[in-house]
This record gives sequence, C-alpha cells and structure tokens, in this order.
Amino acid sequence: MSYLLQAVKRTAKGEKTREEGKLPAVAYGAGNEALSLDLNYSQFTKLFKQAGESSLIDLEVDGKNIGKVLVQEVQYNAVKGTPIHIDLRRIDMNKAMQAPVALKFMGEAPAVKEMGGTLVRNIEEVTVECLPKDLVSTIEVVLTTLKTFDDAIKVRDLTLPAGMTVVAPHGDALVAKAVPALTEDQLKALEEAGKSADITKIEVAGQKEKDEAAAAAAAEEKK
Repeated sequence: MSYLLQAVKRTAKGEKTREEGKLPAVAYGAGNEALSLDLNYSQFTKLFKQAGESSLIDLEVDGKNIGKVLVQEVQYNAVKGTPIHIDLRRIDMNKAMQAPVALKFMGEAPAVKEMGGTLVRNIEEVTVECLPKDLVSTIEVVLTTLKTFDDAIKVRDLTLPAGMTVVAPHGDALVAKAVPALTEDQLKALEEAGKSADITKIEVAGQKEKDEAAAAAAAEEKK
C-alpha cells in the first residue's frame, strides 16, 4: 500500500503554525538539508493511523515529490494527547536502514484453548535492518505453534521477508509463550514488570512462593 503526505515549507515558528490549525514538522536525513514544514493536521493523523512508523511515505513539498520518509517521532500535547510536532526521516532507497516493525499475532495457541493456559506476549515490536524496498509494516507471529507449556516463540523463530534481519532484541529474547493460568499475584507482577518482563522469572517466582508455603505447612505438621 502506498501513502502520500503533502506539506508546504514553513517560514513561521511552530507555535504560529499551530495557532493557524496546522501541524509543524521537520524532514531530515539521507544527506539532505533539514526542511521545516507545515502539515495538514487531519491528513497527517489519518495517514499515521494507517501507516504508523514502519511504512514508507511519499513526501510532497509544495507540490513536488521529494522522496520517501518514515515518521521518526511524534510529539504530543501532555494534556490533550494530540500531536504538536512531527519528525520525518528521509530515506535513501539505495542504503540499508533500520526501523521498528510491529508484531502481528495470528491464530490461537492450543495450550491456551485446550489446556486453559494464559498467553503472555513479551515483545510487541522488533527493530529490523533491510533495504527500504524490503521494509514491511508488520511481521506475523503464528501462535498455533504453542501446543504445550514447554513451547515458546523467540525472536530467532520469527519468519522474516527476504533481505531482512532483526537487530534488536537479541535472538533468544522471548516473544510469546503459553503458561499455566496465572494467579492474581503473578498477573500483578507481570503488569508491574511491563513489556520487558521475563515470563520465566515470574513463573519461577510464583513457584518459589508455592514451594515455600508447602515447606512451611509441612514443618507445621511435624510440630
């Protein structure tokens, strides 16, 4: 799918642009000078919902196509949560590049459906390196391979398009795993740990608590 973003060169300060209902932006990179731009607010927000940060966008400035860009950064109003400034990274189509790509989880894990387990997704995106022509917006993760609680999907297991490699996180990083139904304490621990949580450590911690409780109970019975 192709995307087109139209802009005009900006001469006023970003604050003045926002007062006029426009969205200030800057386009830089690929050996070109930085360009201060005005974007149509509605056009950008609609396009960004579709393209995200992993899709190449044709940038048109004052009616002239100046090449491909990626949305590098979006700054938001701290109160309203609306975009207030956009960074666009210009792309050299002949050089390898790095970009974040979202993971798209497909199907249902048999260990969840048939064994009552809980699916834990540990990573939501990876950073890839490839030529711009090989960049994709998402990488599919097929969950049907998780048939037992011993199965796991790691970064090295991802099926990548030709010409693409993952540069972060490392290949042994856990993407998804089905685990026995978590207790409320384990779910809370997972939530507090955030996306970078190590599922195996949370499981071990939970088991340790169970073992300690069992040992305490056994000791009490011997008294």
